[in-house]
Amino acid sequence: MKKISLLFENEYCMVLDKPAGLAVQGGQGIGVSLDSILAESFKVRPLLVHRLDRDTSGVILIAKNREAAAIFSGMFGGDGKRTVTKQYIAAVNGVPKPEEGTIRFDLTVRGRIKKTETSYRLLAALPAGSLLELELGTGRMHQIRRHLMLINHPILGDDKYGDFTLNKQLRKTMGLKHLLLHANRLAIEPCGLLPDGLDIKAPLPEYFPFPAPS
Repeated sequence: MKKISLLFENEYCMVLDKPAGLAVQGGQGIGVSLDSILAESFKVRPLLVHRLDRDTSGVILIAKNREAAAIFSGMFGGDGKRTVTKQYIAAVNGVPKPEEGTIRFDLTVRGRIKKTETSYRLLAALPAGSLLELELGTGRMHQIRRHLMLINHPILGDDKYGDFTLNKQLRKTMGLKHLLLHANRLAIEPCGLLPDGLDIKAPLPEYFPFPAPS
């Protein structure tokens, strides 16, 4: 079983560092998920508040009861609310110009057109591309992966929206086996469930080509 690190815990929630390859929820073809592990590990089943893609690693918050889940879900679910900050680090093909900006596209999500927004900032140049810090303005399925594909800087190792020829080459030259997208930071402003607020970071997995600059 994949190791899941506990980054924070209080009476209302816990924050975990989810490994890549572990689905958040079960479904067809999924034997083990984070949800099923939680159900087996706790007498009172903790509840999912938000999602990460199966192949995305990093910070995820879990509520300890239904009341807390409802409050946290409202904080995470409202577009335009600034109480929650979700930041990611990705290794991508090429170097975006300008080196800092905001990506805005209308994306089709479950048959409906949604306005979406992702901000990015160049952290470092890499031999096979660049390392970016990204922040979600909206949270749609595969949003970051789709946005970076649409500006022609797909995430390295992305087997759905990436550059398949480059990924194959990097598997041979660098041993690339993972999607290089990591949810590295979650910050929540002070509230009733978190009187002092929350600002948690998860370290980059060892398979990233370079550590993130401090």
